[in-house]
Amino acid sequence: MWTKLLVLLTFFGIVLSLGSALYYLLNDPNRSPRTVKALTTRIALSLVLFFFLLFAAYQGWIQPHGIQARWISSEKKGAS
Repeated sequence: MWTKLLVLLTFFGIVLSLGSALYYLLNDPNRSPRTVKALTTRIALSLVLFFFLLFAAYQGWIQPHGIQARWISSEKKGAS
């Protein structure tokens, strides 16, 4: 449960940072570096989320699913 909450909060932070970058891009008259800082924050949060998801899958806190996961599991069954 806490893993899902952490992922949702991080995703919300990414969307919020992207929105603030758009706002600064459109409404900042003196060309301050706030747009660049907001986009840098978005990239950092995206990397943190990506590596956290990899770590959570490695620890077994989350179970990856989808086409690739089914393909790998069927390949293992056929090999043994």
